[in-house]
Amino acid sequence: MLNWCNQFNICCLLDNQLYPSSLHRFECLLGAGASHSLTVNAGNDAFAQLKAFYEKHTDWVFGHLGYDLKNELEPLTSQHPDRIGFPDLFFFVPEVVIQLNEQEISIGSFHDDQAAIYQQIISAPLAASQPGGPALSIRPRIERDEYLQVIRALQQHILRGDCYEINFCQEFYATDAIVDPLSVYLSLGKASPNPFAAFYKVEDRYLVCASPERYLKKDGDHLFSQPMKGTLQRDLNNHRADQQNKEQLYNSAKDRSENVMVVDLVRNDLSKVCEEGSVQVDELFGVYSFPQVHQMISTVSGQLRKDVHFIDAIRNTFPMGSMTGAPKRRVMELIEQYEQTKRGVFSGSVGYLTPGGDFDFNVVIRSVLYNAASRYLSFQAGSGITFYSDPEGEYEECLWKAAAIKRVLGGDNTN
Repeated sequence: MLNWCNQFNICCLLDNQLYPSSLHRFECLLGAGASHSLTVNAGNDAFAQLKAFYEKHTDWVFGHLGYDLKNELEPLTSQHPDRIGFPDLFFFVPEVVIQLNEQEISIGSFHDDQAAIYQQIISAPLAASQPGGPALSIRPRIERDEYLQVIRALQQHILRGDCYEINFCQEFYATDAIVDPLSVYLSLGKASPNPFAAFYKVEDRYLVCASPERYLKKDGDHLFSQPMKGTLQRDLNNHRADQQNKEQLYNSAKDRSENVMVVDLVRNDLSKVCEEGSVQVDELFGVYSFPQVHQMISTVSGQLRKDVHFIDAIRNTFPMGSMTGAPKRRVMELIEQYEQTKRGVFSGSVGYLTPGGDFDFNVVIRSVLYNAASRYLSFQAGSGITFYSDPEGEYEECLWKAAAIKRVLGGDNTN
C-alpha cells in the first residue's frame, strides 16, 4: 500500500502500529492524491480558510498544522530559517481514501472503482526496508556546551517568574542527504513502532513520523487530548531494571510536576470551547512503555459547546501545551529567542477530518523531515525544562528520543 500511495505527489498515511486503544478509530488510514487542496501561511486567516475549505467540500480532509501558526494566534513572529519548506497549513481532499481495520479494507475513490485500486495495491512491489544511499553526516545545530548554557538561562527565566515550564528543542541535520523517505519510514516503524505514525508527502517535502502522542481528537461532541510529559530511558536488556525505571518515572516528583502543569494548560485550553463543567482529567500520570522510553501520559476530555465550530476547537488549543509550556504565550517568545531553527511541521500536527466533522491529530515528534529537492534532512528533539531540571539529564533525554532515528539513518556523527 505504501509503494502504491508513493506514486502520488500528495499522500498521507496514518498508522497506529497496532497499539491497542479505545480512542483509535482505524488501524490505518490513507489519503492519496489531491482533488482539492488548501495552502496557507500564518497571517492569512489560516483557520478561517480551513473552516471555509472544509465547509465547501464536507469530505475527508487530510493535512497538517505547522507550529508557526502561533504567529496568527498571538502577536508573535518567527525569524529562524526554515530549510524544509512545508507551508504553515496544508490540507487536501484525497482522490482515494483507504481505511484498514482488523484485516478489512475499505476503499473510496472519485475516479477508479474499488476493485481496480485493490488490484493495483496488491500488485505493487514491496518497498525496501533499508534507507540506502551514502552515509549521512548528521550534525547538531547546537553543540552540547551551548545547549547546557541555554538550559541554565531558561532556568533563570523560570526563577524570575517568566514561566513555569518550557519545551526546548534542538535540531540535528544533514546536508546533501540522499535518502528514500519510504524506506526510512519502514525502517523507523520497525525500530520504533508508535501509535501516531505517519508517512506524509507534499510534492518534494516529506514527513516521516513515529509519534507516540495525540494532540486532539473529536468523536461526536467529545474532545480528547493526551499530553505527554515525563520520560525515562528503557533498559531492554534487564526486565527488572526496566520495571524499576517505569516505577521511578511514575513516582518522580519532577516529572509529575511537569505533567500536571501541562494538564492544567490543556484543561484551560479546552475550557474555552467546552461546556461548562464538562472538562475532566480521565487519567493522570499514566506511564506507558515505548521502544526506547517510558512516557508519562495524561488524558483530558470535554464536551464541545454546540455554538463552537470544531475548527475553532483546534484553533483555541493550538499549539499543543506539551510542545510549548506555561504560560503559553511567554514560553513561545522564549522558544523563539533561544532555539535556532524554525520548527515548521515539527511540534505541529498531522491528521484528518471526517465527512461527519470528527477529527484526530497527532503531535509531530520523533520525526524526520526531508526536502528531496534541496537534499536537506532534519530531525528535532526536545524536553520540558523546569527549575529542577538537570541540564545534562535533559541533553541525554534528547539523545534517547533521537536514538531510533539516528540508528535508522545510519549517520556517522550524531553526538
